Amino acid sequence: MTMMRSKSFFGMGQPGLEYTPVPAGIHRPEPIQPAGPVTLLHLRPPEEKAIPALKIGAAVKAGQRLSLYGTSDYVTAPVTGAISALAPFPGSFGRSYTAVTIAPAQVGVHDDALLQVHQTPSLAVALDFLDATPGLPGLQRLADAERPIKTLVVCGVDQDLLVFTQQYVLGARGHDIQAGIRVLQQIAGIQEVIILTRKEAVQGYGHIIGRVMGVDHRYPSALPPLVMAGLFGKVVPAGRTCEDLGFCFMSAEAVASIGSAFSTGVVPVNKLLTVIPKNGVPRLVEAPIGTPVGDVLKRFTVTISAGDRIVTGGPMRGTAVFSLDYPVQADTDALLVLDSTAAANVSDYPCINCGECVRVCPARMQINLLVRYLEAGKYEDAEESYDLNSCVECGLCSFVCISKIPILQYIMLAKHELARMRSTETP
Repeated sequence: MTMMRSKSFFGMGQPGLEYTPVPAGIHRPEPIQPAGPVTLLHLRPPEEKAIPALKIGAAVKAGQRLSLYGTSDYVTAPVTGAISALAPFPGSFGRSYTAVTIAPAQVGVHDDALLQVHQTPSLAVALDFLDATPGLPGLQRLADAERPIKTLVVCGVDQDLLVFTQQYVLGARGHDIQAGIRVLQQIAGIQEVIILTRKEAVQGYGHIIGRVMGVDHRYPSALPPLVMAGLFGKVVPAGRTCEDLGFCFMSAEAVASIGSAFSTGVVPVNKLLTVIPKNGVPRLVEAPIGTPVGDVLKRFTVTISAGDRIVTGGPMRGTAVFSLDYPVQADTDALLVLDSTAAANVSDYPCINCGECVRVCPARMQINLLVRYLEAGKYEDAEESYDLNSCVECGLCSFVCISKIPILQYIMLAKHELARMRSTETP
């Protein structure tokens, strides 16, 4: 199996950025309830000639599967209520969704469909009920017969700075994680389980099934491609995935959601997330999926002014959102608010070839050359000549760029556009 690069995988000049441990004063999440409607982002955009299976005014129950066109892709209702709107929703990098808005009822009733079958776990049941649960398990990866998964990696470390959501779940929900591991072993034939934690905390998780391994405290060592190379001695070839090598990385919250669901017969609907307000004092909250980020920020009396940025995710890999109505999603691990005076500015100033991006890149890519192709929209050339698909999307290049070029955003856009173009190509 050949690789698109010949250089060493790890960079030698990474800045001294460290992951954040769970603060000592945080013992449990603060519950937040939406003040009004909740909105779910269905991955399938509206289709002109298709008639939605969901109807405005239809009653739904918490935990109920909601499929837009009666297909396998779905979202899960986080509250009991009625569907009040179906509308197009623009996402990042040209993605399009259908926003499914639910007006909550005064009395909540949980859907009992999973309760009828939870005592006989199977991959089909998990796919039918749990693929949109907190943590976003990505269970389709376990159903690909051409890429059998042999090793499950339970990620109890967070993949961005300032975030400690998964670390908290690993420490607080060991029983659910253990139940989830047993279910996944049973339904997917998992042969080996690895528990990833901070290197300093390896001794604290021996009670959970699996081999506990520690990740270095320096960012971005917790990203799956770097874990594969650093801990398992396996380099993921450019353009391939961990699943191609038989490894499936799943967040601790996703595994806990699966364990809880099969133990109780109730589909989990509440998402844990780290909230970092302007004052920099982090909080851990629990809110139903679909809760507007504005409702979360109101809890901490955060005032949003012109020029401030609301970011879902951490400071290195997060995505700025355009509205306080943007919903918490199943994989939203953090919510960060940057004051306009603290937010980094971007510019159209040209690359000055300082080489800082090359020195910090863990994939040892020639970022200074790659970015020129990306700025010109020459994505295929960037892929073929300058290792576009080797990027692990850590954001270090943007962090150190003297010219303030949004390099990571260029890379993510290029990957999206290439995937979109190839999905529309006819055989």
